[in-house]
Amino acid sequence: MIDALPYLANILAICILVFGIYLPRHHRRDLAVAYLGVNIGVMAVSMALLDTAVAAGLGLGLFGVLSIIRLRSDELAQHEVAYYFSALALGLLGGLSVGGWTSLALMALVVVVLAVADHPRFLSGMRRQVVVLDRAVTEDSSLTSALEQRLGGTVLGFTVQRVDFVTDTTLVEVRWRTRASSGVSSPLETADAL
Repeated sequence: MIDALPYLANILAICILVFGIYLPRHHRRDLAVAYLGVNIGVMAVSMALLDTAVAAGLGLGLFGVLSIIRLRSDELAQHEVAYYFSALALGLLGGLSVGGWTSLALMALVVVVLAVADHPRFLSGMRRQVVVLDRAVTEDSSLTSALEQRLGGTVLGFTVQRVDFVTDTTLVEVRWRTRASSGVSSPLETADAL
């Protein structure tokens, strides 16, 4: 039974991660299936590699190859990438079962970190959006002012992706904080509520 403990712990950890954390928060069945399949597949391959002399190197190589293939096939949000790598890590920890209780503790750490970091209340006032302004803006101070006025929050940073003088537009990726903590709702939140 002790030999099977890391494998059972991996199955329990991935089920908590997918069914207890990811699905209730993000509702994407397609990615839930991917996380489960990748996790169990990596664990199975890692278990098979235990009998070879180069198991650790092959396991890490597998980790890299699977991540590259998956990330190239579909555009994922950053939190989805975190779940994806966590599913891979859990599978490797369960399959290689290096260190006995250390593997179990690391699995628990991965699940707890994602549960906390992806909680809706964690940094809930922080936002990231891609915004198209209906004028070409090249000065940082003017752009900050225009974004804060439109978003109803405090701009923390931005990256201009395109300024088009022909169509008089600016495409910008902006990171901002809502003013919800002060009781002031942003114009976008008010529009969403209507």
